Amino acid sequence: MKKLNLLDKLIYILNSIFAAVLLLAYVLPYVPPKTFSALSVLSLSVPVLIVCNALFVLYWLLKVKKQLLLSLLVLVIGYSNVGTLYKFSSAKQTEGVVNSLSVMSYNVRLFNLYNWLDNGNVGGEVSNLVKKEKPDVIAFQEYRPDESVKFSYPFQYESLLGNKNQYGQAIMSKYPIANKGVISFNNSSNKAIYVDIVKKNDTIRIYNVHFESLHINPNVQELSESSTESLIKRIGPRFVKQQDQALKIIEHQKNCSYKKIVLGDFNNTAYSYIYKQFKENGYVDAFVEAGNGFGKTFDFKFFPLRIDFILAEERLEITSFKNLSNKYSDHYPIKASFTW
Repeated sequence: MKKLNLLDKLIYILNSIFAAVLLLAYVLPYVPPKTFSALSVLSLSVPVLIVCNALFVLYWLLKVKKQLLLSLLVLVIGYSNVGTLYKFSSAKQTEGVVNSLSVMSYNVRLFNLYNWLDNGNVGGEVSNLVKKEKPDVIAFQEYRPDESVKFSYPFQYESLLGNKNQYGQAIMSKYPIANKGVISFNNSSNKAIYVDIVKKNDTIRIYNVHFESLHINPNVQELSESSTESLIKRIGPRFVKQQDQALKIIEHQKNCSYKKIVLGDFNNTAYSYIYKQFKENGYVDAFVEAGNGFGKTFDFKFFPLRIDFILAEERLEITSFKNLSNKYSDHYPIKASFTW
């Protein structure tokens, strides 16, 4: 510090704060939100903390200063976290493989029912996208039935709420659905549904989850007008709900002997407690195994936010993962392929 000029000293102090906060964030997946819900909110900022620390490393490197070691060490300590932010992968050949399955997950935001987007044909655009991608199974969150939106899947399961404007979740499949059900969440309109897909002699259990929404408006002005304290008070209890919801899914899947896939809108990141619970119970992140780039799934203006996931048991080999950039919702669709 003695050999630094005043500006560099100030930058190093800022660097130290960002490094310390990122170190603290590494602990979050091990801390149940019920223990300290306010701290859990920090998990949403991990991507930007990683990028900022990488920029500090670059800054000190260009100045040939040993201060680069601070953020570099923090990034090395959290290497696995950095790996979930950006990926370089290649797809494996699955054509002609008998034991294979492709799945897609998409929060469609009610097909633009309330005109959030300046597009009067969102339902038709989504239908065309699905026809183009041809997933064997597609799972929708924030879905609503619409006579003008047609999907040519012979086997479909919908779980809906509401009277005038029904909404909920749906799973559509090319293959027969042998079993299906709903997993309700306490004091929440969110839920999970599941189906057992039969392909030849194999049965795959697919969970379509929609964990508690955080209701964060990505509008820059609205976020800047909200104090940190009010955001924490509003979001913290929702993380607690997510903990209960995720553990309910994990407990439910233990009673199923089939190969399993969990997909949907987690409303949280790969640096969260709920994500870690699935990892500890034998699930593999399809993006981490076969994705490319930042894996952005939510239209957040500050940094690439990945809150939609396709997770699979280790018995399933992940052969490809794809982030689609079609803007027909505030979420982006994701697709993965598997063999076994």
